[in-house]
Formats: sequence, C-alpha cells, structure tokens
Amino acid sequence: MKLLKELFSIYSPSGNEKKMRKFIKWWLRTNIPEAHVKSDTIGNIYVVKGEAGTYPCLCAHMDQVQKNHSKDFEAIEAKDIILGFSRKNKRQEGLGADDKVGVWVNLKCLKKYDRIKAVFFVSEETGCQGSGQCDMEFFDDCRYVIQCDRRNGDDLITSIGGWTQLCSPEFIRDIKPELFGYKEECGLITDVGELKDRGLKVSAINLSCGYYEPHTDREFVIKSEVLNCLHFVEHIIETCTNVYPHEDDDSYFFRGDGYGWEEEYEEAYNEIECALINHPTITDKQLLDYFKGYFFALKDEDLKQIIQQVRNTNFLDEDEVKEAFGELTAIP
Repeated sequence: MKLLKELFSIYSPSGNEKKMRKFIKWWLRTNIPEAHVKSDTIGNIYVVKGEAGTYPCLCAHMDQVQKNHSKDFEAIEAKDIILGFSRKNKRQEGLGADDKVGVWVNLKCLKKYDRIKAVFFVSEETGCQGSGQCDMEFFDDCRYVIQCDRRNGDDLITSIGGWTQLCSPEFIRDIKPELFGYKEECGLITDVGELKDRGLKVSAINLSCGYYEPHTDREFVIKSEVLNCLHFVEHIIETCTNVYPHEDDDSYFFRGDGYGWEEEYEEAYNEIECALINHPTITDKQLLDYFKGYFFALKDEDLKQIIQQVRNTNFLDEDEVKEAFGELTAIP
C-alpha cells in the first residue's frame, strides 16, 4: 500500500494536476525506464511499454474533487481501511481515491507486464476534458480499454447512463467477472464512456475499485477490495489476448422499470453533498436547476428529497471518526 498512500498524499484538483503528472512521470522513469512516455498539450500522459501487434490498455484520471487537503494531510491505515486525516485540524479529509486507486492499478500493471499501454487523463471530474481531447489514434492497436473508476467493490460497468454500450457480450463472457465477485451494472459519465462516444472501436469497461463516499471528505478505501480489483485486471490482461471489437450503435436502451434508480439516487446524493461542501451558500433552487435532467431515473421530487437529506446530514466529527475506525483512537 506504500505507493497507493503516496498517491493519496498528492493533492491534484481538476485543472491543477501538475504535481500528480510530475510524480507519475518520475515513477515511470525510475521503475520502468524502457517505457515510452509522452504528454499532449492539455496534460494527458500516454505510456507504451514493449512492442506488440496489439496491447491491453488501461486508463485512469489524475484529478480529484475535494477542496480540503491540509499541509499535514496523511493517509492512515486501520486494518482493512485507509482514510485521510489532518491531525492539526482534527478532521477527516478526502483521499482523492476517485481516481487515484485507478492510477495505482495502472502503475502496478505497467510495472508487471512487458507489453501494455496506459493513459492518464486530466480533468475527468469537470466533464471528461482530458479524454474528450485525447489522441484517439493511441487506441488503434488496443485489444480493449479498462478503467478502474467506480465506487464500491463489485460493479462491472458495461453501459453509461442508459445510452452508451461499452463492450461486447463476448468480452463480458471471457473476462469471467463472477470469479472476482463482480456483477454488471449501468454507470454514469466517465472517461471510457467519453472514448466510446468519440468512436472507440474496441470493448471498454469501468470497474469498482474499493473506494467509498467519493467526492466527500468522508471518503475511504477498503484495501481488500482494491487488491481484488487489481487481481481482476491482471486476470483480464493475462487471459484475454484477443482484440474485442465493439462499436456503440447509439441505440437508446434505458429501461423504464426503475433500473438504475437506486444507483442514480446514491450518485446524486454524493454530487449534491459535494456541491454543498464547496458552495455552502448555494440555494435549493440553484441545486435543483443545476442537476435537473442530469440523472435520467430521478424526478424533481427525488432531487428535492436528496437536497433536504444532505442539508440535514452532519459530517463526522472527531469522535465519530474514532468510533468508526477503532484503530485511530490514538489520534490526539
């Protein structure tokens, strides 16, 4: 977990990923000097290791949402959990695990495998700006694209928002998600969805990678789920050596029977909570106007309910953090 905790310690808000880019490039030079590394004008990092006709490809984004990151911020381990904490301010602070866990998976696999590609995107959290402007030719010789940028520990995202299919049935069959406890789900906007919208011609997926409460200062990760995600990705790289073609046909397949409602409700809660943390004076009407239409399965009444729930929720105080994570009782 040393490398993962190092990544958590680097503050990389959207639009200011300079420190994270610098660390990734340094780590690659130090640990994989043979890899070919290049950047584009907006800051995306492209990595190619080895020579091959086709490559497995991983992607992750370097930016995070959280605004609080004290100078004494540290990632603390408590049994199977890692959380961020400032001793001086006596408060829990977000790790930026969304998507530094994905960055970690990329780096671990780049070091382990002889022939592999990876890309690290900027500014996913502000509308997939990095993947929206990336070099699509980079993916021409890829077998598939894997992103680890999903909360929880068992979601296999094979479609985005009910309108973008990400992969072929053959790919889902061959990766054998059941061996690692994963199940198919519909997700929301992230880089692989943007790549598919821009014409990516191979299968792509987004995987849960063990982080919880994303976009908030209550964020934490479960180490066993992080490792399970890594092992799943390694399994795919080692067993899926064919190209898995797939092109989205732009068909609208969102089900009207409530599919995705609970998932979108949780996502909306996190997004509204983040908005209130960063803009405490924002009004209910402003929140409703901003998020209206963003979540396909939610009605205005659902959003109003979520707004009130978030406003009535208190953040964990120091005692609650200690109670939730027993091994942290030594924090002064």
